[in-house]
Amino acid sequence: MLEKIDLKESISKDAFKKQSKELKAELAALQQPIKQQKLPVIILFEGWGAAGKGSLIASLIANFDPRGFKVHSIVPPTALEQRKPFLWRHWLNIPEQGVLSVLDRSWYEEVTVSRLENNVDDNVNLHRMNDINEFERTLTDNGYLILKFFLHISKKEQKKRFELLSDSKSTEWRVTELDWKRNKHYENYCRAFDDMLKHTSTAYAPWHMISSMDRDAATLDVYRIVVDRITDALNQKGEKGTGNALASEKIKPPSFSLVSMPKLSDIELNQTISDEKYKQQLKKLQSQLSELHGKLYAKKIPVVIAYEGWDAAGKGGNIHRVSEALDPRGYEVVPVASPSREEIARHYLWRFWRNLPKDGHIAIFDRSWYGRVMVERVEGFCTEEDWQRAYQEINEFERQLCDWGAIVIKFWLHIDKAEQLKRFNDRQSTPSKQWKITDEDWRNRSKWDEYEVAVNDMLQNTSTDFAPWHIIESQDKKFGRIQTLKIITDTIQNHLK
Repeated sequence: MLEKIDLKESISKDAFKKQSKELKAELAALQQPIKQQKLPVIILFEGWGAAGKGSLIASLIANFDPRGFKVHSIVPPTALEQRKPFLWRHWLNIPEQGVLSVLDRSWYEEVTVSRLENNVDDNVNLHRMNDINEFERTLTDNGYLILKFFLHISKKEQKKRFELLSDSKSTEWRVTELDWKRNKHYENYCRAFDDMLKHTSTAYAPWHMISSMDRDAATLDVYRIVVDRITDALNQKGEKGTGNALASEKIKPPSFSLVSMPKLSDIELNQTISDEKYKQQLKKLQSQLSELHGKLYAKKIPVVIAYEGWDAAGKGGNIHRVSEALDPRGYEVVPVASPSREEIARHYLWRFWRNLPKDGHIAIFDRSWYGRVMVERVEGFCTEEDWQRAYQEINEFERQLCDWGAIVIKFWLHIDKAEQLKRFNDRQSTPSKQWKITDEDWRNRSKWDEYEVAVNDMLQNTSTDFAPWHIIESQDKKFGRIQTLKIITDTIQNHLK
């Protein structure tokens, strides 16, 4: 792809002055519509050292009110970031609706220069590029505009610029031994860049390759593309509708190997356990889990546990028995409530990426990302297209966690409608439990049948071979706790083997 770039492109100073004045005015006029229409924009710059990324970014953002954009300079990952999934730190930087995010380098550093300098395996690199494509697709599907620029210069031009920088005491610090090494091995880096560009230039997030031999011509090219793409996105952006469609046959078939799941109506809820047997098994299983937690930490294996289930199904008590067995320094329980204003303004997975554990640690989510295909679907908080698309997005999210090395365990705590009513009434009539029952619980109960359809669809479409669902019979809470602990310990033991 790089060989197709015309490195002889240039422009006169007078022409640049005239054209840039008009384009700057157009750029400045875009910021309010971006804010008003809540369009999140990501503009990222990649390219050769000394290609002019910094000066071009400075020139671009000078046209905007600084309250409406953020600039992120991406450097090699820190020790903490290396303990998280590959894309974790980049998910944290996605902008709110109506905000511009400008990146000086990006997630592509780790599949180009890092690929060569850290001897990254080709298969690992390919996985990362596929993850990037999924990342960008799920963002653009959810309303983000991603503009990607690669600034290209020749080997000779790069060397010339390095020499000019090195000759001045005020700029010599900007040229390192690594920069000279990259220039010396320009052809190797060129092939790495070209592979990346070919694999990650997609219809939803295409690369714009810019000749940066003439800085003024490059600036005008970037200005025009930014103006055109943002204008098109604003013109195409309509108000999202809402809906609570329930027809399972409308769901697109997932592209993952699925584990067959029974319907909730087919689950027997007559399992019980005696108090004596419960105490014995609880002590035994908690002891096993405590020992396994130490092994997970030693081997740096992360665990992500997601709890879903009917209101009053016993999630809190179940989580408590699991966490009792864990070293408090190595786990976190993440309670998931209605999204905050900050969370609503971003992609729905953002708040879950933020709370992923470090390697060797455990994150327990009390409710999870599955709200997209249950609460948001049934209550009409997202469109039918949104929740249908979410099955694929969630499966990709969980697969990326597993590729990172995480163990993903998912529970649906199941009770019948009569048992839920009994527990609701008990909560309402017991002063110490009244805080547990809300008007929203009663509203959700009135839509039991709609939720059951949504849950069945969720189980069928997101129980994958790498992250299967486990339906926990929680009619007897104590039986459900033992069942959960057995699944957790068995899953971890099997993984360690």
